[in-house]
Amino acid sequence: MAVDMKKVKELREMTGAGMMDCKKALEETNNDMDKAVEVLREKGLAASAKKAGRIAAEGIVAIHLSDDNKVGAIVEVNSETDFVAKNQKFRDYVDAVAKQVTKSSAVDMDAFFAETWQDDPQFTVKEELSQQVAVIGENLNIRRFERYTKENAGKLVSYIHGGGRIGVMIELACEKEVDALEELGKNIAMQIAALNPQFIATKDVPQEFIDKETEILTVQAKEDPKNASKPDNIIAKMIEGRLKKELKEICLVEQAYVKDGDMTVQQYINSVAKEIGADITITRYVRFETGEGLAKKEEDFAAEVAKQIQ
Repeated sequence: MAVDMKKVKELREMTGAGMMDCKKALEETNNDMDKAVEVLREKGLAASAKKAGRIAAEGIVAIHLSDDNKVGAIVEVNSETDFVAKNQKFRDYVDAVAKQVTKSSAVDMDAFFAETWQDDPQFTVKEELSQQVAVIGENLNIRRFERYTKENAGKLVSYIHGGGRIGVMIELACEKEVDALEELGKNIAMQIAALNPQFIATKDVPQEFIDKETEILTVQAKEDPKNASKPDNIIAKMIEGRLKKELKEICLVEQAYVKDGDMTVQQYINSVAKEIGADITITRYVRFETGEGLAKKEEDFAAEVAKQIQ
């Protein structure tokens, strides 16, 4: 039976699969569109399994906030290449993943993968990911997510840097939900994106962290020949000073504010709080950077081309 080329075009638009794949699927199913879709999906799942071993360390971070600003979600979805990370189809998919997280009850990746995919209930999140692998042609991975549900008055604010390379979501608590909180949140999120603080304030630093850093600084001080003749109480004061300096660098509200080095982030927050007549506190924040901690495959382009020719 001859293949109807109009159906080939329609099938391609429906599935995103290649033209020849669509033509073969219709040949196999005697121009039955539904069965052809099934064939492509079956082949897509098989293709995604072959791609699963490839390193996916590129990709983007996306954030979705609910219309009522009560729920926010941040996700990192990885691809193999930066080229795919810039593809609009991929970016739309990542946005859809972030949107699903805001409505999800999952607390870990396994539970999230098992959920029904919101845009096509016949698939789970994991199965939809496999469909995207088949269509886009690269190994993809939903690496991580975090969801905030706002319980008190205030504001959830998001910031995306570098087209999705870094994403920050921050929750501010304030009895007045005014527009000024949006600008404040964006500015602080930019600070977090740039300087990557580990804690909100010194009071949030675990004692184990302080003990470990004190131990390291003590060893450094005692091994420095310049301190050989200094008494222990002087060395102790030096260590205390160095620790305070380090904590200022890694605690958000004690950092110098990037837009005005004459004040700290806390002083900036206080200035806005004074303007609106209400206290403002940072409840929590999360920062995702694409590919952080992942090994990236080093490609030998010439060797890859030669391999393809062979």
